[in-house]
Amino acid sequence: MCLNREVQALVGVALFSEYRDVLDRELLFADCELTGVERNELLAALLSVCEWISIHFLWRPNLRDEADNHLIELAVAGGADVIVSANKRDLAVGELLFPQIRIRTAGEFLEDRRRSWPR
Repeated sequence: MCLNREVQALVGVALFSEYRDVLDRELLFADCELTGVERNELLAALLSVCEWISIHFLWRPNLRDEADNHLIELAVAGGADVIVSANKRDLAVGELLFPQIRIRTAGEFLEDRRRSWPR
């Protein structure tokens, strides 16, 4: 959806670093049909259509897991209305609430989009 520009993804330095770190974990991709080179090409394609956001204000302390705070900060700085993450439980229970930002799993996000498509 991002590559087709149907949705606008945001990325910042911390999220970019997290993506790079995950791609370097070969054990995670043992059963993946894509080679390391292909995975890097896919990330480069994604990043080419992302909106790069600079974060100038940190909302901390906020979440139980400090490593997740950058996602809230990215969403706030970029004016996002949804964060798509499998880590929904941890992202939804911060000390600071941002009711304009919904937290959705990938499946929930796709279901929301399906429901909103014109018939």
